[in-house]
Amino acid sequence: MTASNTGRRGWRGGLFALGLLGILGLTGCQIDVGGQTLPSPWYMNDDVQYFPPGQQFPLSHEAAAQKAVSLEAAQQR
Repeated sequence: MTASNTGRRGWRGGLFALGLLGILGLTGCQIDVGGQTLPSPWYMNDDVQYFPPGQQFPLSHEAAAQKAVSLEAAQQR
């Protein structure tokens, strides 16, 4: 091996390491540090999911129907 080949190999390895470091730095993954979930760098640009408040008990119609049936059955006895 000549000195020019080892120099090229060093440059290639350095550029590869620099590229890999750049890619890993730009991924923006969530991480867990000490039991605390830290957000990605783009958390300020994420869309916010907002669900407006609705009924507290979503099955109110079904519960009312069951109550009516049970009252009707109790009256028939």
